[in-house]
Amino acid sequence: MSLKLPQAPNSGLFKQGYQSHTSADGVIIKNIEAVREISSILLTSMGPSGRNKIIINQLGRIFITNDAATMLNELEIVHPAVKILIMASKQQEFEMGDNTNLVIILAGEFLNIAEKLLNLGLNVTEIMQGYNLANKFVMDTLESLVVSNVESITETSELLKVIKPVISAKQYGNEDLISKLVIDAVKIVINPKKPQNFNIDSIRVVKIMGSSLSNSEVVKGMVFPREPEGHIKNIKTKSKVVVFTCPIDISTTETKGTVLLHNAKEMLDFSKGEEQQLDQMCKEISDSGVNVVVAGANIGELALHYFNKHGILVLRVPSKFDLRRICQVCGATPLPRLGAPMPDEMGIVDVIETKEIGGDRVTIFRQDESISRTSTIILRGATQNSLDDIERAIDDGVNAIKGLLKDNRLLPGAGAIEIELIKLITQYGEKTPGLLQLAIKHYAKAFEVIPRVLAETSGLDSSELLSKLYAAHALDDNKGINFGIDIDNDSDDGLLDVKEHGILDLLSAKKSAIDLATDATNTILSIDQIIMAKRAGGPQMPKQPRPGNWDQAD
Repeated sequence: MSLKLPQAPNSGLFKQGYQSHTSADGVIIKNIEAVREISSILLTSMGPSGRNKIIINQLGRIFITNDAATMLNELEIVHPAVKILIMASKQQEFEMGDNTNLVIILAGEFLNIAEKLLNLGLNVTEIMQGYNLANKFVMDTLESLVVSNVESITETSELLKVIKPVISAKQYGNEDLISKLVIDAVKIVINPKKPQNFNIDSIRVVKIMGSSLSNSEVVKGMVFPREPEGHIKNIKTKSKVVVFTCPIDISTTETKGTVLLHNAKEMLDFSKGEEQQLDQMCKEISDSGVNVVVAGANIGELALHYFNKHGILVLRVPSKFDLRRICQVCGATPLPRLGAPMPDEMGIVDVIETKEIGGDRVTIFRQDESISRTSTIILRGATQNSLDDIERAIDDGVNAIKGLLKDNRLLPGAGAIEIELIKLITQYGEKTPGLLQLAIKHYAKAFEVIPRVLAETSGLDSSELLSKLYAAHALDDNKGINFGIDIDNDSDDGLLDVKEHGILDLLSAKKSAIDLATDATNTILSIDQIIMAKRAGGPQMPKQPRPGNWDQAD
């Protein structure tokens, strides 16, 4: 009797609905194709002349941006290999806050080159070993290619070296104005004696529509895009602040009850006790010296009436993050209970004022004398999309300071460092025996994508410029390393001295991006099989918009 084989391989191993793709099906090539797709989306968005993308997310919200981190957050990607790359990019965003685009683009180029090497007959293991050797060489070599460093974190000219190139990549043309706003905000927050304590959350951005970017300003303290609840709007003297995280209202019972009232007097007396209790609580808060109450939840109308009676300014702040920051600014302790605060639970603020900026009423908590380690940038602009994009540029500029505190050394920008790396890695590859030489030399070619894209998005002839760059970097003197692409094409040969023009990149951010890109590439190359289970639940229905007049999603 002959043995009957199952109809499909692994049909008895997995539950029904499983899908399996093996290396025989060309899974490595499929993964490379998927990564190439995401890489090509982000490729044209790199650099000062990078193109914007319109992204409409599942909620119907529109994003117009060239910021890689925003795009990756809003795109619903399901391919597992691409998700590995996105995780590497998010790690770069978390650690450095910038160069997220570089991780995806380099990894995409490394994989493109790996595909060519696979077609030539190289083994995946040989490619990975070559890439690892080349990456180790790059990490050691970058240290010797440093052309400048930041001496002082309190000097405007020194901070400009780091912040201006980062903001130029996002907002070319407005970089001087935005860099000044970021530096003013950073100087308020950073402590020269303990710069390592710098926290990027201490710099906030409040966007107010109208006017133009030139009318933006920096405030020492916090700005809330809402006005106080009661009649008291301004306090010009130093005031004591108390922060409540619970609702300020008459406490309600958990169960419902019925009250039988026999006459009008009982009806009048029914709510008197509650009113007296609330009045007593507001009086206790006022007697403790508090002039300002910040509430994290609802404020009842009766409580508001008694706060007005006792001359207390009341501000409602629904965001728990803003509550945390206001406690940090004023030195207050958030209280989960109602009642008079203890002396050590109160905070102090110098000036509270309500202003009208472009038709919007805002409340400003200003710290003039006392040291406040929080600053707010009030951004003005014509459209919400432009304000969002400027906010992302500011975010990158502030994150650059975080990277600067880890390592103050700077590399040449504008594609100069990439061309120099191609030269050095190729020389290293020629000294390496065996098949690994091929992988190392091809690894070097991947870096050509950066200057090529910078040239192409600027409308220049990339082939001609790259040949000029190679020629400039082939010179033996130390000046060759400083030649990068002139995107404005003001010079005769299309090249400029990046050190002279202050176009510099952070060493720590560049090292991290190259390392993460190589790591993600090797992880994707090492995959030889994808096994997918059937998705849980019923058929996936398309999301329908909710009926009615719903508010716009945050």
